[in-house]
Amino acid sequence: MSKKIIAAALLLGFFAVIGTGLVAFTYEMTKDQIAENERLALLRSLQALVPADTVNNDMPNDTIIVDDKEKLGTHTTTIYRGRKDGDPIAAVFTSIAPDGYSGQIKLLVAVRADGTLGGVRVITHKETPGLGDKIEVEKDDWIFAFDNRSLGDPTVDKWAVKKDGGIFDQFTGATITPRAIVNSVKRTLIYASEHKEAIYDLDIEKAVDKKTGGKS
Repeated sequence: MSKKIIAAALLLGFFAVIGTGLVAFTYEMTKDQIAENERLALLRSLQALVPADTVNNDMPNDTIIVDDKEKLGTHTTTIYRGRKDGDPIAAVFTSIAPDGYSGQIKLLVAVRADGTLGGVRVITHKETPGLGDKIEVEKDDWIFAFDNRSLGDPTVDKWAVKKDGGIFDQFTGATITPRAIVNSVKRTLIYASEHKEAIYDLDIEKAVDKKTGGKS
C-alpha cells in the first residue's frame, strides 16, 4: 500500500471522527430544545381539542397506554387525560385509522367525559394531495363535522359516510379516506364508552390491567 493511500485513509478516518463528534455535539446541544418544541406542539394540539380553561392538570403527562388494535388501530394507544380539580373532563386518544387510501391515518380524538366529541384532528397521513388531504384542518373544514357528536348523535347506524347510508360527507373522488376516519372515530367513541372508568383511573397499572388484560 502506497504512502498516498495510507495518508488518504487516515485523512478520511479523521474527518469521519470529526463528523461523528459534531453530530453528537449538535444532538446534545439541541435535544432539550427539540423535546421542548415537541411538548409545546403536543400541548397546542391538545388545547385545540380540550381548551386550556376547562382543565387544570398536566395533560401531556397524565396518560395511560392501552391495547385494543381492533377499536383503536394499534396495540399502543396513548390516552391523554384532562381533569378539572380532579374531576374527569376529557380524554384524547392517539387513534389510528388503518385503512386509509394510502395507509394509516394517525388521529387525535378528544372524547369528553359525557361521551361527546371535543373534536378530531389528523396528525399524519399519506393521502392523495388535492383529494384525501381535505382531512387536514388547514385544507378544509370537513374534520369539524365531528365536533360535539356522540354515539347518540347520530345514532350508531348513521356513523358512516353518506355513500354508506350515514350522515358524514365524503369527498368527490375520494370516499375511502373519510370513510376510514369516520369508522375510526366511531370505534374510539365505543371504546371510550366501554372503558370510561378505567380511562380516568389515577392508578395507571390498574387502569391498564382492568380493561386490557394487562397488555400495554
